This record gives sequence, structure tokens and C-alpha cells, in this order.
Amino acid sequence: MLRSCRLSQRGTSLLDLTVSMAVAAVMTMICLAQWDPGSVELSVAHQEIRGSLEQAFSLARARGSNVTVALGQASGAGEHLPVQLSRRIKWGKPAQIPLPPGMDAPAVATRTGEAHPILTVTPRHTALASTWFLNDGQEALCMRLSGQGRLQVLRWRRDRQKWVRA
Repeated sequence: MLRSCRLSQRGTSLLDLTVSMAVAAVMTMICLAQWDPGSVELSVAHQEIRGSLEQAFSLARARGSNVTVALGQASGAGEHLPVQLSRRIKWGKPAQIPLPPGMDAPAVATRTGEAHPILTVTPRHTALASTWFLNDGQEALCMRLSGQGRLQVLRWRRDRQKWVRA
């Protein structure tokens, strides 16, 4: 009996190690199959726009003058903060994705994604109200900026088939 205890304390056998590695490989493959790089890029786009708006509001307050934020390919006269997005992220809402609940169909934003490609924010933390859609072909973001400078972000989750707060 003492001898069998010593053998079991020596470690694992080659068979145990092989089975463990095979299970780990299968689990890794399952996780990689479910990983969606577009979903990550939408999250990055969300943070990029949110960060640019926060920076613009801070600059406007510090300078005491309006600051503009250029979205997408927009350009304008004067100084503005450009927002750079991944090439895989597209403006607009794909036709197969419905509008968020209670939202009237926007004339421009649904089609092109940009209602106002250049935003102006003020030192009083106000902005021109606007709505944008971004998508990766599978999921989408709906970003709404109120006149009081409040940004609301909803995300279309294809796995749940509904809009959720992002």
C-alpha cells in the first residue's frame, strides 16, 4: 500500500498529460470560433467617439469657445478633432437590423450613418443633437447625442436579436 501511494505522488503519466492537452486544444478552438473581431472593433469605435466627444467638451470649456469633432471622412474649415475608425467599421445601419425601439426613422442617419458629420460642442456642454449608426456587417451601434451633450449608445446584438445599452 505504501508503495502505491509513492507511485501516485510522482506525478502524471504521459497519457494524462496528452488527454489534458487535447481538452485544452478543443476548448481553445471553441473559444476562437466564437470570437468576433468585428465586435471588438465596434467597441473600439464606440470608445473612440465617446473619448473624442469628452475631449471636445473639455477643450471647449477650457478655451471658452466652440470645438468641432469630425466623424468619418468629414472635413471642415477650422480646427477640429478627427475621429479615426477601423476600415472594417462602416457608417449606416444594415437593412436587416431594425431601428431601436421607439425611434423614428431618421432620414439620413439610417442610410449613411451620419446625420451631421461635423459636431460642434460648446463650453456650456451643449451640442447639436444627432444620431449615427456604425456597423461591422453583423452587429451595429446606434449613437445618439442630445442637445445637452448626453451620449446614449445602443448596440444591436445579433445573438439576442435586440438592442441593448452599450
